[in-house]
Amino acid sequence: MNVDWATVATILVVLVPSVILHEVSHGVVANLFGDDTAKRAGRLTLNPLPHVDPFGTVILPILLSLSGFGAFGYAKPVPVTVSRLRNPRSHSLYVSLVGPAVNIVLAVLAAIVLRTFFTVETSFGRFIEEGALADVVVYLGVVNVILAAFNLIPLPPLDGSAVVERLLPAAWWPTWLKIRQYSMGVLILVVLLVPGLLSRVFTPAIELWETLL
Repeated sequence: MNVDWATVATILVVLVPSVILHEVSHGVVANLFGDDTAKRAGRLTLNPLPHVDPFGTVILPILLSLSGFGAFGYAKPVPVTVSRLRNPRSHSLYVSLVGPAVNIVLAVLAAIVLRTFFTVETSFGRFIEEGALADVVVYLGVVNVILAAFNLIPLPPLDGSAVVERLLPAAWWPTWLKIRQYSMGVLILVVLLVPGLLSRVFTPAIELWETLL
C-alpha cells in the first residue's frame, strides 16, 4: 500500500487533542451545574491517557486513514450523571452542546490562522506550498468541522440529540433516557442503511468553513 504516513501522523496530531477537548468540556460544564462525576473520575484533565479509547482514539483513525477514507475517531465519553445536575432537562442541553461548540471554536481559530499567515485554496482545505505547519492548521480546521457536524446530528447518543430531548414532553423524558442505552446500535444502522448520509453532513459543513478562508 502507498501510505502517506506524514498525513496519517498529522491527522492524529490534531484529532487526539480535539476529541479530548470536546470530552473535557462536557465534564467541565457538568461540574459547573452540580454534577462532579467527571471530576471524581479524574476526567477533567488534558492529560490524554485517561481519555484514550484504544479502538476509537488510535486503531479506528489509523484504519480509516490507511483505507483512504480519511481519519475519524473518538475518546472515552466523559461520565455525566444527568440526575445530579441542578436542572437536569436544561443543563443537560448545555452539557451536550458545549462539545460541538468547542470544536467550532477550534475550526474558526484554524481558519483565522490560515487566512492571516498562509496562502490557501478553498478546495477542501488544500494548501499551496506552505509546509508542515500549514498541514497541521488545515487538518485542525477540517477535523474539528467534521467532529462538530457529526456530533450535532440529532440522533442519540450524539450531542445533537440533546435538542430533541429538551423538546420532548417532560413525562416522556425518563423513558427516553432508558432507551438511549440502545442508541449506538441504531445510529450505526442508520449510517449503514442511508448511503452517503455522512457525506451529506460533512461536505456542506467543510464548504461553509472554507468560506472563512
